[in-house]
Amino acid sequence: MSVLFGAKRKRKVVEPTIVEETSSIASVPVVAAKVSTPSILTTFGDLGLDPWLVSKCSLLGLHKPTPVQVNCIPEILAGRDVLGCAQTGSGKTAAFALPILHNLAKEMYGPFALVLTPTRELAFQIGQQFQALGSGISLRSCVVVGGVDMMTQALALQDRPHVIIATPGRLHDHMLRANPPNLKLVQYLVLDEADRLLSATFSKDLTFLLDSMGTTQRQTLLFSATMTADLKDLEAVALTNPYRFDATPTATTVSQLKQSYLFVPAQIKTTYLMYLMSKLIDDSPQEEDEAKSKKKKHKKGSKELILPDPTKDKTESMVVFVATCKMCQLVAEIALELELPCVVLHSMMGQSRRLASLGKFKSGIARVLICTDVASRGLDIPDVTHVINFDLPRDADDYIHRVGRTARAGRKGTSISIVTQHDIELLQNIEKAIEKPLDNYEENVPEAEVLKMLKDVTTATRVAKMKMTERGFDDKVKQRQRQKSKK
Repeated sequence: MSVLFGAKRKRKVVEPTIVEETSSIASVPVVAAKVSTPSILTTFGDLGLDPWLVSKCSLLGLHKPTPVQVNCIPEILAGRDVLGCAQTGSGKTAAFALPILHNLAKEMYGPFALVLTPTRELAFQIGQQFQALGSGISLRSCVVVGGVDMMTQALALQDRPHVIIATPGRLHDHMLRANPPNLKLVQYLVLDEADRLLSATFSKDLTFLLDSMGTTQRQTLLFSATMTADLKDLEAVALTNPYRFDATPTATTVSQLKQSYLFVPAQIKTTYLMYLMSKLIDDSPQEEDEAKSKKKKHKKGSKELILPDPTKDKTESMVVFVATCKMCQLVAEIALELELPCVVLHSMMGQSRRLASLGKFKSGIARVLICTDVASRGLDIPDVTHVINFDLPRDADDYIHRVGRTARAGRKGTSISIVTQHDIELLQNIEKAIEKPLDNYEENVPEAEVLKMLKDVTTATRVAKMKMTERGFDDKVKQRQRQKSKK
């Protein structure tokens, strides 16, 4: 870790006042370095933010700060490095954006802050929040991610934006071009989803960027949904007089989440998924207009697929996680062939398509999102009632993040993991990690009903594979594998 961030930096720090916690607003566990931040601060004005920012928060409907904001904003304003851990949707972005904007307004130059994040979608989401909160000071921000024209981004970077929000790989590419952005005067370095950025995937790019920033004194802010051993090690070697806020729940998954598994034969795994999708998603008015009934026919005229009556627990939206980009695309194509409406999201899609898919899902136009782990963390996707793991993740932490898409903010949620004979050990590892066995979902899925769909799914699979081949998807996969092997 010290190789990435260099030696500890010396910086004068203003110590905040020590106040005992007496309010229930910070009912989550807080661990601070030397200082306990007061939890009796219940408005954004109490946190020390400028009045214009407090007014902007009010206009945006942010009236009461969340625990991560209450605890981290005063410490950032006081000049301390911060390690903040809290669940997705807890207000982490505002926890670092508000103090950055507070100080930027006093000295408007760019780049003032650099925010690094592992995924394109999360970068755009953070950029939108910066623009909304910083509109009162004519903020210039720039999102630098792959899948977008390099020249357009280069021109935006030449305008010296106040805040750069980037994925490490694409910013690395820009730093190798003529007239790269000057990162040496950056006052704030933020690593959002820091535990993922510290993985081997980003190590080379992250090391290069940090070297490019030099040793200029700056505040480093690390935010994550999970407190990992790597983050704790990094805190010890790379942060100066750090403040740690840890609001990760003591239980690995929430009690409102129903967690089940469905054991199926590997060779008809896709058929079971299509049955679950057709069963759990009620007909919306839009779908009703298309189908005119609860009977949907395959496009080639094969026998009808009868959708069961809606379940008692209404499915507002569903996320289906698939292990690879190729399989993710194939599953989505099969579903569309069977006239099961869905959108797809994976890293081999162009950026405009990725944003369009995510926008349709978040707005409710599409109620099923079939995706890889690119959507498992960080993204604020409300009202997900069901998560289906078509492929079990290799890591139990990834499972926790996936199912964490549902049962949020006190709402109920359901996760169903499709398990084959090859996944038994993975299931056992997950159950050990969450310290509870998953329920058997088998009684909800009559095998005879699933097998009625087998012929249609087989036909749809053949057609979907042909379409992907015609569009050159297999060639794109091979090309990507060659590029990865060269790195």
